Amino acid sequence: MNRSVLISGCSGGGKSTLLAELAVRGHAVVEEPGRRIVKQELERGGVALPWVDMVAFARRAIAMAIADHTAAHEQAGWRFFDRGLIDAAAALQHLTGEPALEKLSAVHRYHETIFLTPPWPEIYTTDPERRHDFDEAIAEYDRLAAIYPALGYQVVILPKIAVADRADFLLDRLSQKTEQQ
Repeated sequence: MNRSVLISGCSGGGKSTLLAELAVRGHAVVEEPGRRIVKQELERGGVALPWVDMVAFARRAIAMAIADHTAAHEQAGWRFFDRGLIDAAAALQHLTGEPALEKLSAVHRYHETIFLTPPWPEIYTTDPERRHDFDEAIAEYDRLAAIYPALGYQVVILPKIAVADRADFLLDRLSQKTEQQ
């Protein structure tokens, strides 16, 4: 069984907070490639930033997500990803028209259930690493919400509830899926 679980969705929808809660509970988590790339680029004065060169940023995110996905298979138990390869490939395909999604997603699969954080304006904020506005975040969410089912994933929208309850909801859904198999 594939135990690499992807948490995607709207920017500022609570993904990183949820991943932190899952880590506290002892689960392996993988930080969002985009956040790591932005930190690296800002520290060294690089240009692979979403607001400078989005195509270079997406290509770096794809490479990092592939490395993350490969490395995670060495870990036992559930592995939770804050975004991942599909998000990066979707961005590149949206920007350039390159058919990155089908080629990459066929080789590097996640668990059949993908969890999406919906737009949540009450908690959305920008910061030095997230400079796009809420409307751009919603447009990205809409693209992702359409892409995942088209790639054969079952999408579960995470409820807008306290982080501990959200983690319980996610883990309960995964245990139900495991029991059904």
